[in-house]
Amino acid sequence: MTYPQQSSNGPERIPTQVFTAAHEATMAVANAIADLIRLKASQNAMCVLGLATGSTPMSVYNELVRMHRQDALSFANVVCFNLDEYYPMQPRELQSYVRFMREHLFDHIDIKPENVHIPDGTVALSEVQAYCDSYEQAIAAAGGIDLQLLGIGRTGHIGFNEPGSARTSRTRVITLDRLTRRDAAADFFGEDYVPRRGVTMGVATILEAKQILLLAFGENKSAVLSHAIEGPVTESIPASFLQQHGNTRILLDEAAAADLTRYHSPWLVNPVVHWDAATVRKAVIWLAQKLKKPILKLTVADYNENSLQDMLAEQGSAYDINIRVFRSLQQTITGWPGGKPGSARQAGDVPKPRDKVFPKRVLVFSPHPDDDVISMGGTLIRLASQGHETHVAYQTSGGIAVFDHCALRFADFAVAFNRLFGIDHARTAQLEQHIEQFLRHKMPGQVDSPEIQQLKAMIRRGEARSAGRLCGLKLENLHFLDMPFYDTGTVVKRQLSDADIQLIVDLMEQVQPHQIYAAGDLSDPHGTHRVCLRAIELALGRCKNSPWLADGELWLYRGAWQEWEPDCVDMAVPLSPEELLCKRNAIFRHESQKDRALFPGSDDREFWQRAEARNRRTAVLYDELGLSEYEAIEAFRRWTPKLV
Repeated sequence: MTYPQQSSNGPERIPTQVFTAAHEATMAVANAIADLIRLKASQNAMCVLGLATGSTPMSVYNELVRMHRQDALSFANVVCFNLDEYYPMQPRELQSYVRFMREHLFDHIDIKPENVHIPDGTVALSEVQAYCDSYEQAIAAAGGIDLQLLGIGRTGHIGFNEPGSARTSRTRVITLDRLTRRDAAADFFGEDYVPRRGVTMGVATILEAKQILLLAFGENKSAVLSHAIEGPVTESIPASFLQQHGNTRILLDEAAAADLTRYHSPWLVNPVVHWDAATVRKAVIWLAQKLKKPILKLTVADYNENSLQDMLAEQGSAYDINIRVFRSLQQTITGWPGGKPGSARQAGDVPKPRDKVFPKRVLVFSPHPDDDVISMGGTLIRLASQGHETHVAYQTSGGIAVFDHCALRFADFAVAFNRLFGIDHARTAQLEQHIEQFLRHKMPGQVDSPEIQQLKAMIRRGEARSAGRLCGLKLENLHFLDMPFYDTGTVVKRQLSDADIQLIVDLMEQVQPHQIYAAGDLSDPHGTHRVCLRAIELALGRCKNSPWLADGELWLYRGAWQEWEPDCVDMAVPLSPEELLCKRNAIFRHESQKDRALFPGSDDREFWQRAEARNRRTAVLYDELGLSEYEAIEAFRRWTPKLV
């Protein structure tokens, strides 16, 4: 069923702001909430907030807590109603939204306990509808919600209003979509343990809020956001009902906005386009892919018939544009990612800036212990074999992603090894007893003990060393940072601290790299990649006056969750069949992630399958655009972070 849409001058039917970085959007939302609280307080009125849970709003709550502590923001006049809760769910459980809200907001501010309302996951099923009706009545009694904060799920759900939810729906129990349960699997240490139902405010309840702010980050949300913002209003995308709300604002980072028309193909909607080199390249590649033609075969008619007349008028002939874009793509291809030494240059080689220093000191940041080989394993092999001093910094332990049975196998080996060689019998017996009492009887979702967390981190560390050896890296150049924000034992992490950033600063000052590679793959469902990239950016800010940074190259890789599209690629490293096989074997060295990862995200394939498919797809795209044919290509984008 479809519904009438609000009139609009463009394809976006909901006001949408796009920020260059996620933390900027977070600050905008936190400031909007704080301003409303203060305004209501100045009027001697209560401020009624509708709140959401999850990794996206968590950063908003962190900022609100900071404002309370440092800027005297009081929540004494605030009443809160949360969107949803799993059903059934005990409030003290690790995955409970009651616990989440207390740990991330309510326990750190001066809100009155009686003003906190979170759906109750313990109500008997026979009584739950009456409870939901009373929740609606409590919202009405408070005067309605002044500001509702929302996230969006990949099914397009708001709250737990899954596809099929009616525009008229109210607070109720709902069955969760399989995709929603899969996305929540990390929180529950397995999809099998995710509740099949939830209690949620209805669509009508949400739309009655006086103001709505929807916050979303990452490429994995871009497709559903484009449907919600630009598509028809439909029950199949519940977030699209926000088009019928007169005071909704959507705040995105650039990754989440990638599929909006103004980003994907602005010439279709914008009467005035700034035709810089990047936009011309994007348009030409878009046209070639749309028409399934190589770039050099595009004609004047092709441009004119596909809304690119203005570009032709400004940029010159189709022939000249084709040649220019073709050459720009051709120049991205290099088998020497660290630069080519003079002895290897051949007649006709075009000198490149990265050729100036050879060999280079290279520093690769890997959020988890396997992101390096998954995303740029072939390039790592090239860098090492071509003589560069290549370092890898594993930012987190990755320990929570190890299955218990894998940890148990390693622990059994450790016990047997210690007994065989007579190493500390008392401690060995103690370890064995702990293993029996903990791992063998561990409950679903239970946080590992410190000993087990250390054991799982050691497993990931050993696998990273094994993969590094295969890639030709020196073991002394593998750095395990174990950033403190990560090691909570749960999927929910701490906020970045000075200690996290200083670890990166110290390593960069020690290595003084000519090249830095970092993960720009922000679709990681746990948010670790995003936090790790932010930490590198902040660390670079502290190093901005260091001489080594002035001429340094900064590159972003992808591969574990997504890949760069051709118009975004600044360096393309082709891989031979043998190099692709070597990369696969390096990924295989991460045995704890082989066959089935503990937290696979939305992609059912193993990581080596994802990586190979994406690398091969990039090679096919280059071939279809008329460039050389390769087995596979690893793609990189030049990074220019804000150094503050």
